[in-house]
Amino acid sequence: MNDCLFCKIAAGQIPSTKVYEDEQVLAFRDIAPQAPVHVLVIPKKHVSGWYDAKDEDDALLAHMMRAAATVAKMENIVDSGFRVVSNCGADAQQTVKHLHLHVLGGRAMAGEMA
Repeated sequence: MNDCLFCKIAAGQIPSTKVYEDEQVLAFRDIAPQAPVHVLVIPKKHVSGWYDAKDEDDALLAHMMRAAATVAKMENIVDSGFRVVSNCGADAQQTVKHLHLHVLGGRAMAGEMA
């Protein structure tokens, strides 16, 4: 998608601080971190959100979750705990219309999300 910020980051047109990358996903540090560790995991293929994913994206969606776990291991937050969050739509504060996961950790998380 031509005007998508995350597509431009995935294509290398906009710089990012990469944490992990493979042929399907890119993980990079959030520019406005909400925790000591705050990494975004995005698919390189443009998918607007969970609501926009198709059946053929199932393997990609699973791969994103595995990549989030890999990032948590790389960032040494597995033992202390981490949170994986995905905001979907305006009311959930999704500001970039490109599916992404937030991997958060490095401190105790507040709030009831069980």
